[in-house]
Amino acid sequence: MAERKVLSKYYPPDFDPSAIERSSKRSRKDGKNEPKVSASRLMTPFSMKCTHCGEYIPKGRKFNARKETLEERYLSIAIFRFYIRCTRCSGEITFRTDPKNNDYQCERGAKRNFEVWRDDKDEKYNDETEEQTLDRLEKQHGAKEEQLERDKMAELEDKMLDSKREMQIADALDEIRTRNARIERNETRGDEAAVATAQEKIDEEALRLAKEEEEDREALRQEFRAKKLAVQKAKLEAELAAPLPQSYPFEWFKRRKLPRRRPAGPLGLKAPGTTMKPKENPSEE
Repeated sequence: MAERKVLSKYYPPDFDPSAIERSSKRSRKDGKNEPKVSASRLMTPFSMKCTHCGEYIPKGRKFNARKETLEERYLSIAIFRFYIRCTRCSGEITFRTDPKNNDYQCERGAKRNFEVWRDDKDEKYNDETEEQTLDRLEKQHGAKEEQLERDKMAELEDKMLDSKREMQIADALDEIRTRNARIERNETRGDEAAVATAQEKIDEEALRLAKEEEEDREALRQEFRAKKLAVQKAKLEAELAAPLPQSYPFEWFKRRKLPRRRPAGPLGLKAPGTTMKPKENPSEE
C-alpha cells in the first residue's frame, strides 16, 4: 500500500509563495498585531464571585481557559491574561498575573472575595517605581546574605561548642573507665588476697592436723615400743631368774629364745655363716 500514498504535492507554474498571508502578519484595524492566544487548562488562583449572576467560584476549580501573552512586562517578566467562563451564566471572566506582588489581579467579570490575610494598606500592594522595587529587592537580598553569614557563623560556633562538649564527654568517660578499671583491679586483688589468705589458713590447719596426727602416731609407736620392751625385759628377767639345766646347756638357750651368738673358736664352727650343731655326747667334755 506504500505506492498508493502520495507524499508529494503539486504546485502550479504560476505559484507565488509570497502571496500567502502569514498569521503573524495579521493585524487589527488599529494597526496593532493581534495578541497571541492559546488554550490552556488551569485552576482558579483565588475565590471569586461572578458579577453577572452572583455565582461563587471557589479557589482551585478547574477551567478550560484561553491564555493571552501581553506585550506589557514587569522587569522583563512576561504577563499573562486568562479568559474563563462562569459555570452558571457562561459570563466571561478575565484575570491576569501580577509578578510585582507575586499574585493575580481580577480584571472584569468577577469580584475577588475578601481574604483576611490580604492587607491593601501594606507597602507591597502600594504602587512603587522600578527604582524603589530594585532598592527593596536589594535590601532584602542584602538582609538575606547577612542572615546567611550570621547563620554560618552561628553554625560554626555551634559546631565548635559541640566538638568541645564531645571532647569533655570523652575525657570524662576515659576518667570513669580508668577509675572503674582501678576499682575492679583492686577488687580482684582483694579477692585474690582473701582467697590466698583463706588457702593459707586451710593449708596451715591441714599441716597442723597432719602434724598432730603424726605426733599421735609417734606417741602410740613409742608407747607400743615401750610396752613391747617392758614385756621382753620382764620375760628376759624371768628367764634369767630361772635355774640353769645341768644335763644339756643348749636347752637353756633354747628355752630363753634368744638369738645365739656365734662363739669364737672353741665351739668348733666350720666356717663363718654355718650353723652350730651340738655334740652327740656332751658328757664326754
